[in-house]
Amino acid sequence: MTQPATRTRVRGSALQRWPDLVTVPRAPVRGLGVRLLLTRAARRLGVRVELPDGSVLAPAPEGAPVLRLRDPDAFLQRVATGGLIGFGESYQAQEWDSPDLVAVLTVLAGAMPSLVPARLQWLRRWFTARQPADQYGSPDNARRNVAAHYDLSNELFALFLDPTLTYSSAVFELDHAGRPHAGWELLEAAQRRKIDRLLDLAGVGPGSEVLEIGTGWGELALRAADRGARVVTLTLSAEQQVLARRRIAAAGHADRVDVRLCDYRDATGQYDAVVSVEMVEAVGRAHWPAYFGVLDRLLAPGGRVALQAITMPHDRMLASERTFTWIQKYIFPGGLLPSVEAVEEVLAEHTRLRLTGQQAYGAHYAETLRLWRERFTERADEVELLGFDQVFRRMWTLYLGYSEAGFRSGYLDVRQLLLTRPGESR
Repeated sequence: MTQPATRTRVRGSALQRWPDLVTVPRAPVRGLGVRLLLTRAARRLGVRVELPDGSVLAPAPEGAPVLRLRDPDAFLQRVATGGLIGFGESYQAQEWDSPDLVAVLTVLAGAMPSLVPARLQWLRRWFTARQPADQYGSPDNARRNVAAHYDLSNELFALFLDPTLTYSSAVFELDHAGRPHAGWELLEAAQRRKIDRLLDLAGVGPGSEVLEIGTGWGELALRAADRGARVVTLTLSAEQQVLARRRIAAAGHADRVDVRLCDYRDATGQYDAVVSVEMVEAVGRAHWPAYFGVLDRLLAPGGRVALQAITMPHDRMLASERTFTWIQKYIFPGGLLPSVEAVEEVLAEHTRLRLTGQQAYGAHYAETLRLWRERFTERADEVELLGFDQVFRRMWTLYLGYSEAGFRSGYLDVRQLLLTRPGESR
């Protein structure tokens, strides 16, 4: 039974800017159930859940990750009524915290399929929200979805990205143990290494006609132009288009790169190579046939498609594809991470393309996100000066930490995928 909501600790301007944080919904019976599930999970996973009086929900081993409940009742009520959305909103509202956020989230991400006991999984459909229709990836919705994230502020992204302004996984060199050798001073080179590998995969060289879907701030188009290619690059972000054009002109490539404000569905022409970095995640499953169909339609005979895509296990994709998540609500409206199996199914059913090569870089993305998160935290005062309040900063800290945890736990991966038409040559 749900009872009237109570006010939370969020005050001031946040009451207007973050309406869903103003009150804590009340569901006492479900809240008790969440407390039992949390106690069980803490004991099983070895997480130390601390209460305000210093006591713990369950014994935990020394050195265990700490989840510190500042307002246990509000936390339990939010999770009881909102699930993982409530979990995230409770962090935004400062109702819980952790001295090592990523450590806690990594443990939870690794146990995601079993956090709710199997005998209770059937209850998910009654308590999980469905993605709003206005987020589905139609042309009009796609523009709004992109603007909600990428048009926040070019200055914001510049505060925590490296000088290439590349907002996707880097590829670092490996150390003697086969792990990514990562550091802030290495990030710029690692981003260029990632782009070069993707361009190599697509066979981009002098005279290549290249289509890029998802411009970002223009670094991939710049590097393709440096190779002697001619590039048409598409974006739905007006902010990104302006800065990408400025960077391309400054590099002397305005005659080789055309930055268009254009939906992928409206693209025309024939291209030797089609490349796209971490854009398919924003398309939405209902539109995957159209997206991959466009790649097939625009690719010249014998051409190559090279994609970089964040992926998740197929069973987890199926379990979450109809669920409205905290990431969709606050960070990436309309998004859904594909599985490799789903990509192969869509290709086989709707295109002549086939997946003919792939390479995974999940550990590299974990390190990329760590560097971004640390930089974002270090420059919090500058983020505030841009007009982003404390709730926003906590929201983005959670987003970056949550994403990092997904890759550290293996719940998420990132892959460079090669799509070709078998038997076809230039």
